[in-house]
Amino acid sequence: MIPAFAQPGTDSPPSATSPYTEGGCSPVRLQPQPHSPSLASPALRQWEEQGELLLPLTFLLLVLASLLLYLAVSLMDPGYVNVQPQPQEEVQEEQTAMVPQAIPLRHCRHCLVLPLRARHCRDCRRCVRRFDHHCPWMENCVGERNHPLFVAYLALQLVVLLWGLYLAWSGLHFSQPWGLWLRSSGLLFATFLLLSLFSLATSLLLASHLYLVASNTTTWEFISSHRIAYLRQRPSNPFDRGLTRNLTHFFCGWPSWETLWAEGEDEEEEGRSQAV
Repeated sequence: MIPAFAQPGTDSPPSATSPYTEGGCSPVRLQPQPHSPSLASPALRQWEEQGELLLPLTFLLLVLASLLLYLAVSLMDPGYVNVQPQPQEEVQEEQTAMVPQAIPLRHCRHCLVLPLRARHCRDCRRCVRRFDHHCPWMENCVGERNHPLFVAYLALQLVVLLWGLYLAWSGLHFSQPWGLWLRSSGLLFATFLLLSLFSLATSLLLASHLYLVASNTTTWEFISSHRIAYLRQRPSNPFDRGLTRNLTHFFCGWPSWETLWAEGEDEEEEGRSQAV
């Protein structure tokens, strides 16, 4: 008996789709090969095999961390002054403890008590301790409690922007004619310019805040020192105690700026006594 797939006079091999086996009875169905459990894209599979997925995952983690820092700075209490009503004697004691007698007492018509280095924010309608500035991008004040996180956010955001800038630049190729290049890479080039602008602004902002942190001053004190009572009577910054102590004070909160002020008062007293 001649099988159905081997007709006389033909030399072609059995078809892969033939419904019969060599015995002529059992049907044969070709099953599709299962896909690999790894990534579907050939490029991603190659990156996975070479261990190059670490870079994009690191970039995504940096973006996520930057977003979390943004939310933390914009939602947390920047250091609002307690405005709960207090007896007049307690208010006077708190003012005396925070402001030396040689400096005129500073009053706020909204919050009553205005400690040293605090300022009333018109946007937040609250007095903020160690007021730096009101950030419209954060929709919150930058003060004593969230200023370190704000500096960390700027540093991390700059890293993300520079990384994105590098990725945008690596995708630009200038070997094509101008018209064809503009149609194929115009959007990427516009993204590169936008990232360059953001990177420059973030770099300048971060550099200015690092300078302020190193000298233990704030943006408000730096700009308005001639209008602040506890600064205009001194030739230099009374809170500056050197780079190491300034960084420790800023990131760890120790020693407090009240202690730094008291140390400055003692140093001035000793200088005057020695001069006499």
